[in-house]
Amino acid sequence: MNAFFAFISGLVFGLGLIVAGMANPAKVLGFLDLAGMWDPSLALVMAGAIAVGAGAFAFAKRRSMSLIGLPMQLPTARHIDKRLIIGNALFGTGWGLAGICPGPALVLLGSGATQGIVFVLAMLAGMALFEFLEKARAVRANATAH
Repeated sequence: MNAFFAFISGLVFGLGLIVAGMANPAKVLGFLDLAGMWDPSLALVMAGAIAVGAGAFAFAKRRSMSLIGLPMQLPTARHIDKRLIIGNALFGTGWGLAGICPGPALVLLGSGATQGIVFVLAMLAGMALFEFLEKARAVRANATAH
């Protein structure tokens, strides 16, 4: 049953990305081009997403169980550190260069678009590199602790 709700949620999210134009890299790059032919329409999409998300989080904070009976797992971290800033900078740079972020990349991948395939492969490579570096960091931390 959980897989069904995950599928429906992903389907609705993907359709929302398509309808909003977020799966179109040219539209996203137009939004990010503040000095050129700026397209402000995605700002309204983002504002709407923030409003819906804020309402959902406010509702979720008051619950211990999700609507489908699973334990509620909300983020608890509140601090800003160097790793968060670097990760955000990398994400923003990639988004600005490609006009694609992970959600729309999966939509493009599903449509068979070359941009989506290349982006998802690069994203997976970046995730594998992160895991490798995290394991190396943990080994170094463990070695210095002993």
